[in-house]
Amino acid sequence: MSVPLPPMHHDHGIHTLDAEYVRPGLASVHLIVQNGRAAIIDTGTHQAVPHVLSALAGLGLGPDALDYVIVTHVHLDHAGAAGAFLAACPKARLVVHPRGARHMIDPGKLVAGSVAVYGETVFRELYGEIVPVPADRVIEAGDGFELDFHGRTLVFLDTPGHARHHFCVLDRGSNSLFTGDTFGISYREFDVAGRPFVFPTTTPVQFEPEALHASFDRLVATGAQAAFLTHYGRITGLSDLVPDLHAMLDEFVALTQATAGEGQARHRGLGAGIERALLTRLREHGCQLDDATCRALLANDVELNAQGLLVWWDKVKEGQASQGAD
Repeated sequence: MSVPLPPMHHDHGIHTLDAEYVRPGLASVHLIVQNGRAAIIDTGTHQAVPHVLSALAGLGLGPDALDYVIVTHVHLDHAGAAGAFLAACPKARLVVHPRGARHMIDPGKLVAGSVAVYGETVFRELYGEIVPVPADRVIEAGDGFELDFHGRTLVFLDTPGHARHHFCVLDRGSNSLFTGDTFGISYREFDVAGRPFVFPTTTPVQFEPEALHASFDRLVATGAQAAFLTHYGRITGLSDLVPDLHAMLDEFVALTQATAGEGQARHRGLGAGIERALLTRLREHGCQLDDATCRALLANDVELNAQGLLVWWDKVKEGQASQGAD
């Protein structure tokens, strides 16, 4: 079994914990401790629950110290353990985007969609049981919603593009953002001399490039000093990184529009193009890892990005055809 990354302890009571999802350093759970009370942002899957509760215990806090379970969006690597955390932590309440709340209360559609993709056996291995969240323990956080976390203000910003049920959280206590998937992916293996490499994630089925471009800019406009990404950990220098996110997103879209063929051939072609683009940019970044290692680290994201881009482009073309027929 792979050994999870050790916790990363940051200023202002923020801790990054490995969610133990698929491989070390792929997905994180962010823990905030304020005046002896706790909140987590993104939950990982069922495997994260004992790990997070153990980390709380290491800080001298029991399950009843957890007040809030905050999920940036309801994709299962971010929200799959929400119900399990609420079952284990009697005082906790779930904070979720209004578009995602019903899927946390009744996760049947989420489960069915994922089982259709992965199959029952792989789904259970990855996500375990998805526990429904009691409706009376749900807080819906729309755009601009502010949560007073024991004197520390958390502001919720609607940030579509990756998903329509996605918000990011501005923590005024640390002047930092918790960005889920909106500000992209940045694996620590790709850091060069302390500089992060970041790239967009275009997972299906609600990817929308123009909305994601706008969300990038909205996040940078907050003036936050750092972003805590679910994939993975803390990055700084957001205004220096956002041009790369814009450029790569445009490159992914152009690759999608230029990829010919049908079915799996088109999917493979786009995936190969995305992989080449990321490897090129990694070399420009100064990454010295060999190509095979880079491909292995990027494989899941290349696959999901290709899926999401093709779903988006097919919808666009269907809309154009429909307008042409009117």
